[in-house]
Amino acid sequence: QVQLVESGGGLVQAGTSLRLSCRASGSIFSIAAISIATMAWYRQAPGKQRELVAHITSGGSTNYTDSVKGRFAISRDNAKNTVYLQMNSLKPEDTGVYYCNSLSRRYSWGQGTQVTVSS
Repeated sequence: QVQLVESGGGLVQAGTSLRLSCRASGSIFSIAAISIATMAWYRQAPGKQRELVAHITSGGSTNYTDSVKGRFAISRDNAKNTVYLQMNSLKPEDTGVYYCNSLSRRYSWGQGTQVTVSS
């Protein structure tokens, strides 16, 4: 069983930055699985479906949804069982609850971290 805990959100003004963290915990076997999984960040805006924002393979290859390309950067530190999302030049449309999971959404969802960007 893997637990995912997101943190780092907040209320910020447009144009500023935030760095989100997602730490995984669980058995040694489940953590080993995380280290080779493609991990992803998702977000859910009010009244909208959860959407994929970015993902990163175990080898470090990354991919982003068009709306965040050039502004967001996903990274991972397997030694710390943590995935990060650096968000720069934030826009009001980036507002939402941010979650991490594997790209296949294999694990139970955490509580997410709220990001609110004011104009």
